[in-house]
Amino acid sequence: MNADVFREAVEEHWNALEAAPASGERRLRVSQLPVVTEQGALVAAVDHDGHRHVLVPIHSHLKIRSGLDGPVLQLRKRPLEDEETYQTYADLACLRTDLNDLFTQLCADILSATEKLPDNPVKALYRVLDRWKALFQSQGTVLGPEQLAGLFGELLVLDRLLHLDPSAHRLWRGPEGHAHDFTNGTLAVEVKSSAKGEGRRPRIHGLDQLEAPEGGTLCLAWFRLHRTPGGTSGVGFMELLERTLRSCDDESALLELLARAGYRSGDAARYRDVRFAVVEERWYRITPAFPGLTTRALVAAGVPISVLDVEYTVDLSGETPAPMAPGTVSLTIDRMIQESA
Repeated sequence: MNADVFREAVEEHWNALEAAPASGERRLRVSQLPVVTEQGALVAAVDHDGHRHVLVPIHSHLKIRSGLDGPVLQLRKRPLEDEETYQTYADLACLRTDLNDLFTQLCADILSATEKLPDNPVKALYRVLDRWKALFQSQGTVLGPEQLAGLFGELLVLDRLLHLDPSAHRLWRGPEGHAHDFTNGTLAVEVKSSAKGEGRRPRIHGLDQLEAPEGGTLCLAWFRLHRTPGGTSGVGFMELLERTLRSCDDESALLELLARAGYRSGDAARYRDVRFAVVEERWYRITPAFPGLTTRALVAAGVPISVLDVEYTVDLSGETPAPMAPGTVSLTIDRMIQESA
């Protein structure tokens, strides 16, 4: 069906339901919509206050994205039960009746997207919500060369984690302002990338960036990248980014993290020709012998901590400290996934 048909269908369902609203505050009047997924049919609903809802069937164990809680849209997990069935839904409601016309168009888009992705209806829902959200986002600053290299390195690590667990985007904490780029609480990975040709000199930001989690382990992943002409060798920035989106089980959550890291979907065309070749990759386990400044080390040395906004460069160009063996790196990535379950 096309969008016009879906729009007319959902409007007809709501009009019929509004003729006899729900009898109680916690009740809904519902009607099945003409889109069926592997979990069941999408449902139109009207609540006791006359607010319109569209319900997308989901597995009962699935978590629903937070952040939409009024004053216009509300998204939450809702079970519905009748005499024969029990089904859990992602319930999207419009809390302002004066915006019902826009909500109808939004829901028509949700039905259209879900019809094309019946095996993962909640991903279709998130995809549509994210596109609509992008319409109202202001244009951000385009990523510069160093920012692109830095984000590319983090996406390399994220891609490996998502290969093992489609929910691994939850381990990417750097865009949220965490001290380390990736962490499961006890194991953390800080990622540094350089597109410059000489030396291994990562820039460290703050006294906590090379400080391991309390009672845990910290690793530093360092990538030397070479910017290659578009269409030749290396991996495209957008190619890698889109691969992570396909692998992730919550595309909109990952897009939100990417936005916090400085990437916006509306700028995708600007990055299509950006490609990097990974010239060198080294992982280090951060031990007390690793060169660096941390709060713990300064306190242990009796140095008062009265300096703020500390930034410094670590030179790893020599043979020491020794990097981790490739097999140990793989075990570290596996461990990060296993301990986050």
